[in-house]
Amino acid sequence: MVAGGVYICPMDAEVREDAPGACPLCGMALEPEVVQPGDGDDPELADMTRRLYISAALSLPLVVIAMSGLFAGDGLGAWLQLTLATPVVLWGGWPFFARGWRSVTSRNLNMFTLIALGTGIAYAYSLAATLVPEMFPRPLHGDTGAVAVYFEAAAVIITLALLGQVLELRARSSAGAAIAALLGLAPSAARRIDPDGSERDLPLGEIRVGDRLRLRPGEKAPVDGVVVSGESAVDESMITGEPAPVSKSAGDPIIGATLNGTGGLIIEARRVGGETLLAQITQRVAEAQRSRAPVQQLADSVAGRFVPAVLVVALAAFVAWALWGPEPVIAYATVNAVAVLIIACPCALGLATPMSIRVAAGRGARAGVLFRNAEMIETLRKVDTLVLDKTGTLTEGAPKLVSVTAAADTGADTAQLLYWAATLERGSEHPLAAAVVDGALARGIQPGSAEAFQAVAGKGVTGVVDGASVGLGNGALLAQLGVEISAAAQRQSEQLRTGGQTVIYVCADGALAGVLGVADPVKPSAAAAIAALRNEGLRILMLTGDNETTARAVGRIVGIDEMVAGVLPGQKADHIKRLQADGHVVAMAGDGINDAPALAQAHAGIAMGTGADVALQSAGITLVKGDLHGIVRARRLSRAAMKNIRQNLLFAFAYNSLGVPIAAGALYPAFGLLLNPMLAAAAMSASSVSVIANALRLKRVAL
Repeated sequence: MVAGGVYICPMDAEVREDAPGACPLCGMALEPEVVQPGDGDDPELADMTRRLYISAALSLPLVVIAMSGLFAGDGLGAWLQLTLATPVVLWGGWPFFARGWRSVTSRNLNMFTLIALGTGIAYAYSLAATLVPEMFPRPLHGDTGAVAVYFEAAAVIITLALLGQVLELRARSSAGAAIAALLGLAPSAARRIDPDGSERDLPLGEIRVGDRLRLRPGEKAPVDGVVVSGESAVDESMITGEPAPVSKSAGDPIIGATLNGTGGLIIEARRVGGETLLAQITQRVAEAQRSRAPVQQLADSVAGRFVPAVLVVALAAFVAWALWGPEPVIAYATVNAVAVLIIACPCALGLATPMSIRVAAGRGARAGVLFRNAEMIETLRKVDTLVLDKTGTLTEGAPKLVSVTAAADTGADTAQLLYWAATLERGSEHPLAAAVVDGALARGIQPGSAEAFQAVAGKGVTGVVDGASVGLGNGALLAQLGVEISAAAQRQSEQLRTGGQTVIYVCADGALAGVLGVADPVKPSAAAAIAALRNEGLRILMLTGDNETTARAVGRIVGIDEMVAGVLPGQKADHIKRLQADGHVVAMAGDGINDAPALAQAHAGIAMGTGADVALQSAGITLVKGDLHGIVRARRLSRAAMKNIRQNLLFAFAYNSLGVPIAAGALYPAFGLLLNPMLAAAAMSASSVSVIANALRLKRVAL
């Protein structure tokens, strides 16, 4: 991976630096905000690995000398230990001392404060004992006359701390691999067809919107576009998580980085660079990984008070051992104070939540579920009520004009009716508008131009077509315009609605001109997804601007019997508020512009990835393929992630709660047991590694 220009802290998202280094708050290594595929190594990992190998090579003979008592009688042993330990402590441990000093000067005490203080005390004590032993009181001199030294403890603690850093950096790299893997999906070049028919391969950076590109069998689509010619089956599993290839032919959209099958395609670029779906997914995953879950506030609150408390405990342990400990009291006091400082490093506590969030966000991306932030991961598991829009959520969102009936008493025929309707709908962005226009074109009717066009939110559109005042919309629009719907038209409308069609009334010059019937096919997976969501214990409601008859027809197909029909866009948010006021945790799923207020109001807004951009921006969760099964996967991931975080926090709290008293000597009066600082360092590193390993299990969680 190669780095971008801004570096951020994985634990403190507010930290942003323009160069690599250590976080001024927690001391952890910063990482690039924007990660791109490449062969470059992580310089922090390479540096820590080099220091680890050299420190380990020097610490091994140092431990052998210290534990075996070689050269103890003539004092040579202390000098050999000093020679071996000095490069380990001063060079191998330099990053810890630099970060520890920075934490003191910036008044942001952290785990490196404790490592630097603990190893620094052990090394300085031993250095003084070797160079000027006469300054120490007689009780500290052993049988050989030499003062005990702890060079091996300082060196081994540094080595184990380096090991913990290396393992942590590798795990962080693995957790962030989801972004690098997503970026690596995109090919580096595209084959462009120039206007003269010639073809050449160009870097992706030179491809522009409107360029025509050849996609050969077995190649990945370089950008988002639309198929111009050719037929093939495209594997979209790397983006949507769905394994079945999707048939593509002229007019079908194609997603960048998806894999073409055996057929050749010519596509027209529609989105390039940072506008492609892959780029947006990558950005969303990166933002989610850097965000903080509300549960993190507990860890932050504890960590903010933890280091000062540990310093107090270490000082208290030193004083207690100095006053009441056995001889040599200073040696016992120093060893136990150092053990407290080392074992209490709060790295496991700090990593508990961020690591789980990073891994969960990446796992969701691979399953076609994008979380905007960590709060959404935490919130979704609490949802008890799911509100669904109909069009584009339960249905395909690509309605088709099915029936056209002109009113008998107006003198207008179906061609005139369609001409009026298509001319007005050309200026509308409503999903039904495209169905009317496409239906007119398919019947050989070319729309004209409208004047005084006006969209009436939730009701329809009005305008002037060839001098006639035309309105197109639902019954509420006709009531607003003062147009009466005949009994025959009402009966016909009810029949269409019973069949699952949406009724559109057309009026001209104050009279009903006819009725259009538009059908939006229900998504094939909707019924199974609704059943799975019910098994999750969710209450499911449908909110739709369509009439109740059509809504119930769709409800019968998918298995929803609780619904509110004829809802205006602003009213959807009001319904969400009422549910929230009743104490429900509400998720809202939709795809249209009119769903944006409700998506923003809900505790968890879920947008169909096939919907309008404003809906995607308003939602906290995006389903890349727009399949409701994605909600099931997202909810399962939410539960798994929060369970994982609770496990990590429980372990971190338990580790520090038990480790600090033991290191201070709580077991000595009853059992005569003391915790060696080297074992404390090993336990500190093991705690961080165990938290990281537990978080990485989320990469394999079944959804």
